[in-house]
Amino acid sequence: MAQDRVNAPDWDGRPSLVPDDAAAPIAPLPVPSSSPAPAPFAHQAEADFAELLNFYRIPWLYEPTSFAIEWEDDAVTEMFTPDFYLPDQDLYVELTTMKQSLVTKKNRKVRRLRELYPDLQIKLLYRRDYQQLVAQYGYGALEITELRPEDIDRILVSPAELHERVVALGEQISHDYADRTVVLVGVLKGVTFFLADLARAITRPLAIDYLAVAGYGTPAKGRSRQPGAVRIIKDLDEEIVGQHVILVEDVVNTGLSLAYILKHLKAKKPASIAVVTLLDKVDKRLVDVPLDYVGFPCPNEFVIGYGLDYRERYRNLSFLCVLKSEAYEQTAPLRPREDVVVSEVAHTK
Repeated sequence: MAQDRVNAPDWDGRPSLVPDDAAAPIAPLPVPSSSPAPAPFAHQAEADFAELLNFYRIPWLYEPTSFAIEWEDDAVTEMFTPDFYLPDQDLYVELTTMKQSLVTKKNRKVRRLRELYPDLQIKLLYRRDYQQLVAQYGYGALEITELRPEDIDRILVSPAELHERVVALGEQISHDYADRTVVLVGVLKGVTFFLADLARAITRPLAIDYLAVAGYGTPAKGRSRQPGAVRIIKDLDEEIVGQHVILVEDVVNTGLSLAYILKHLKAKKPASIAVVTLLDKVDKRLVDVPLDYVGFPCPNEFVIGYGLDYRERYRNLSFLCVLKSEAYEQTAPLRPREDVVVSEVAHTK
């Protein structure tokens, strides 16, 4: 556990306590709620809360800072050490499993801390508050999509990680196309959120267009079913002759659909074509396809969130996750899927 130290007194004579410079986010292994609370946790509730934070990939520090809250003359007589610090939110969290009638003393300390350090953010949480805290910082779409937290097997990429990586991709593309304009071509419709965020992160002049591909035995209206026949069901609205095109994919899996799309686009005679994908399932690759920019490598599992769906649900989750198998079985489609629009084969949309 990180040790704290007392700095020299500040301008009003009261010591300012800060965490050791070497302190870093602690990421212990998840602790089952039925097991005893391990070190460094003082109570099982803290271990449970740490497990919840780890599950949602929220960085945290355990008791990194102690604050002086009472003095007698120049001597500190009482300290207060919040249980957790969440650096992404710049928030201290104090947990309590006491009944409401028994937390007067702890509430007094929290109020005193806020009086002395008005710029400091701190929350006193009861067990029932844990899920509300998580929802407040980017995970509230669980309720909207009728997805229960216990249906999630694990979070693959958090909202903060998505934002950081998409910004980095935008900066790299902006650098690589420093003297050119670009046309972003999105493959509907799982790419929607990724393309929107990526476009905002690119500082070069750009245009946006879309195409849609159907396959997996989906019959065109009025035609018989043709298993495996990939086809364009929505083409570009604008000409791309002589343009620098960046094809934006959500997931690249076997590479079959991507190879088909690249052949289709090259026939339109653009000046260049590059490919950026949010996720790359390289272990599933059947044909070699060029990937110029990759957001994240992806395990060979069905991923939802951030535009990716299961039976048209869960696109609006702000993170990428894998559901437990029973959750997929219980999910009903929002509407009949007679004419399915798909992009890469990673998601059977």
